[in-house]
Amino acid sequence: MELRGVLLDLDGTLVDHEAAVTEALLAWLPSLGVPPTEEVLALWSTVQERHMVAWRERRISFQEQRRRRLRDFLTDLGVPFEDEPDRLDRLFGGYLHWYERSWRAYDDVTETLEMIRRAGLRTAVLTNGTVEQQTDKLTRVGLLGRVGPVYTAEELGAAKPAVAAYVSACDRWGLAPGSVVNVGDRHDLDVVAARAAGLRAVHLDRDGTGPRGERFRIGSLRELLDVLVG
Repeated sequence: MELRGVLLDLDGTLVDHEAAVTEALLAWLPSLGVPPTEEVLALWSTVQERHMVAWRERRISFQEQRRRRLRDFLTDLGVPFEDEPDRLDRLFGGYLHWYERSWRAYDDVTETLEMIRRAGLRTAVLTNGTVEQQTDKLTRVGLLGRVGPVYTAEELGAAKPAVAAYVSACDRWGLAPGSVVNVGDRHDLDVVAARAAGLRAVHLDRDGTGPRGERFRIGSLRELLDVLVG
């Protein structure tokens, strides 16, 4: 089937989520009296993934995963806190303030979008996030309106790696799954899951830690069209 569209992941693909998290933690943790060591930053990532899984599986709300993440994180560090939803939300807001200030698009995004456009292909975004946060993120980094339609797990009612997330996104986009290639940094969520839904897939392995057996693997978005044409 002829390739017609490129479906892009957002965090880790278009926007440097990990750098934003690190910058935010470096600024926010000292206000809690917590030194931002490598071990503490790693703990944040571990706790985040634990509760994001529950949210992706639709077992808890997005706000609740934030509260559970913060509760576990502070408990593990031995930091005292008031375990009430409103107070947890305000405390998490301190982290969000810095996280949002740290959003930046990767330097290979703009030229890649232009290359895709010149190749006659459409682009869209599929992200495991909320409409409000991900739209705001794209706006702040200057990409909203340049990446095509944005499909979020929140509005689709399904999150990657669920096949339904990919099928629903393609259906709304008006393209057959087989005519779409998905590009993302998570091999499990963006490659294996996309192929299970009938899409083609390319793994964006920016740090070179992905599966070596993956044939369609790139280290930068600048390599995307070479892989698709080749």
